[in-house]
Amino acid sequence: MKGNCWKFGDNVNTDLIIPARYLNTTDPKELATHCMEDLSPEFSSKVKGGDLIVAERNFGCGSSREHAPIAIKSAGISCVIAKSFARIFYRNAFNVGLPVIICSEAAEDIDCGNEVEVDIKTGHIRNITKAKTYKAEPIPAFMNTIIIHGGLINYVVQRQLGK
Repeated sequence: MKGNCWKFGDNVNTDLIIPARYLNTTDPKELATHCMEDLSPEFSSKVKGGDLIVAERNFGCGSSREHAPIAIKSAGISCVIAKSFARIFYRNAFNVGLPVIICSEAAEDIDCGNEVEVDIKTGHIRNITKAKTYKAEPIPAFMNTIIIHGGLINYVVQRQLGK
């Protein structure tokens, strides 16, 4: 995964990721158009496929809605790196096939606009802009398999079909 970073701070809750006023839809494309709009009004119009989000502590706190990781993934974000994630958001991200990585050093050092490359299998994060590398815990193999399949539902369906 390789892209430019969008940087956010501590306690970015699910209402900031996708405001409640847009929860009358489950259409991923529509959710993507409102992703992060209360924090960064230009986000949905400027984000590019492959970009990453880097955040501080407790990313995804608040309600347990899956709309938040769906909106992020549908906006084109390839991965979220943070110092820590809210427990339910973390699980929901994997359920919808959005890779999330915990790495305090990267979250502190990466700046908005830096070009970053992530290998979720090894946990290596490379800040191309600053010529620095960081080491996160790799995503466990079974969770990586869920991501490869595009989320938990797709994973279960493929297993049922013997693929």
